[in-house]
Amino acid sequence: MNNKLIECILSLPRLMKRSIVIIIDVVICFLSVYIAYYLRLGEWTPYLSSEYWSPWIIFLVSSIVGVPLFFKFGLYREIFRYSGSIAFLRLIKTGSIYFLAIALVFSVIGVQGVPRTIGIIQPIIMMILVIGSRAFAAYWLGSDYRKELKLATAPRVLIYGAGKAGRQLANAILHGSDIQLAGFLDDNPDLQGRIVTGKKIYSPESLVEISSNLNISEVLLAIPSANVTARKKIIEHVRNAKLKIKILPSIFDIVTGKVSVNNLRSLDIDDLLGRDIVSPDSALLVKNTRGKTVLVTGAGGSIGGELCRQILKSNPSNLILVDQSEFALYEIHQELIKNDSQKGESKLSITPILSTVTNESRMRTLILQTKPHIIYHAAAYKHVPLVENNLLDGIFNNAIGTFNIAKIAEELGVPNFVLISTDKAVRPTNVMGATKRFSEMILQALASTSRNTKFSMVRFGNVLNSSGSVVPKFKEQIRNGGPLTVTDFNMTRFFMTIPEAAQLVMQAGALAEGGDLFLLDMGCPIKIVDLARKMIELSGLQVKDADHINGDIEIVEVGARPGEKLYEELLIDGAAKPTLHPNIFKAYEDFLAWDILKEKIADIDNALRSGDEKLVIEILQDLIPGYSFRTNYI
Repeated sequence: MNNKLIECILSLPRLMKRSIVIIIDVVICFLSVYIAYYLRLGEWTPYLSSEYWSPWIIFLVSSIVGVPLFFKFGLYREIFRYSGSIAFLRLIKTGSIYFLAIALVFSVIGVQGVPRTIGIIQPIIMMILVIGSRAFAAYWLGSDYRKELKLATAPRVLIYGAGKAGRQLANAILHGSDIQLAGFLDDNPDLQGRIVTGKKIYSPESLVEISSNLNISEVLLAIPSANVTARKKIIEHVRNAKLKIKILPSIFDIVTGKVSVNNLRSLDIDDLLGRDIVSPDSALLVKNTRGKTVLVTGAGGSIGGELCRQILKSNPSNLILVDQSEFALYEIHQELIKNDSQKGESKLSITPILSTVTNESRMRTLILQTKPHIIYHAAAYKHVPLVENNLLDGIFNNAIGTFNIAKIAEELGVPNFVLISTDKAVRPTNVMGATKRFSEMILQALASTSRNTKFSMVRFGNVLNSSGSVVPKFKEQIRNGGPLTVTDFNMTRFFMTIPEAAQLVMQAGALAEGGDLFLLDMGCPIKIVDLARKMIELSGLQVKDADHINGDIEIVEVGARPGEKLYEELLIDGAAKPTLHPNIFKAYEDFLAWDILKEKIADIDNALRSGDEKLVIEILQDLIPGYSFRTNYI
């Protein structure tokens, strides 16, 4: 009703609207005189009584002076709903002149039968009422109207899930939001057709038709208890309807009553590529970390940083962070300090060490002083094309660096040492993969002779959103309007979320007996071109191709980079054997005896120091079966 009245008033001709305002001002003149006499005499004056003719005199003078004055100063040209400070100042100026005129006539000169104080009181009341009327009009016709107009043009959404989370989210939207709730979607047939918070519940099967009829632009997923598999099916269903989607983070938001529009997050690629995570074994998670000194190399990287976050939760006594990047080390150190302070009273010591594992003397001193119970070795150069073009530095950092810190750990009696490896170590076609396989062989050989340290390796594929991975690159390309560049349309990769990978690394290390090569279950490989397509569609855009020439972003094939494989694998030979954890397997692969391998390490170290790239590659090819250097090194 209110909106219809506003629309009716705003649609009136300009002359009619001006006439209504003049009539209102005349009524205000009448009321101001009436109120002024009450304030002066202490009783309400009967206007129509013949005994009281003086109010009519001041009313007539007030109208004769006021209305023309308001015309003169443009008060009837104002558009009230857009009135601002300039209009307010004009009102004050006009009111001041009006006050002087009325006061001059009735207070200074005087009119018989009219109390002189009326000439002071009436103008003040008159202007208060005039200013108040304009303010009310500005609010009613302006801010309220603009709010309604904004809401009318706001995106219309459906909430997927009519349960507790969906109802709470609906209330949050209905009680103050810049979006319009058009209804609900729910898979439960018993709920379909019912009304919740004034909105109808629809079947998801009719989503395409509903979204067209109701002009829907977005779906808000409010089923935080759904597992990843169920959520994927829902997301794919919504994505096929070419609608944007946002999601409530977790069931925790329901329990703590934090469900609001602000809790919604944009859908990430994790939601489509992630999988149901097996609950971690708490005993394995804390076995090598709780109450112990833990050292993490490459602590500023994607995996190293997440390892630190997970280790922090297990309450170690000391956490030592090693990284050669000042900025990355500073960032993770500050984050961990903040996270630790939020836990309350803590005796944890977090120490940042700005160094590299290739600095043998620094690593020896550090390990000797801190005496870590376990070392998680995540430090490595891992960007394939960069390492391919800087092979001497890559091999020195990845292979010789691993040898340095592993040998020192064994000599100084560090109980546990875990190497973060990669699927690129399997039949490597690039320098980075070869260095990681070389690192695995170093630890396998050391484990065969060590009596002090349990060496283990954890091999897995790509992690989503890690630095330098394809996901951040695609996100940037989408922000820039495309195209998305895929090296080969047939290329596949394994993907895992960073937190899941870090937790599995910690649990695998706890299962180690010495010389173990653990493989993480990566699920099914994903085609990179399919990943690109899904990321475009998740952004609410359409892929531009032969079938959709008016699409938004194109996917182009640019050719494989040096050293890249079309697909990755986790096993060199044989089959992996299960462990106590369903997502962790153990592989048994050949390696060189320590007496032979240490001579190869010495040969490579000498070739690196002399800068002989050709000799380094020849030694690596002789050392690692199946490795073939595929780029020019001269």
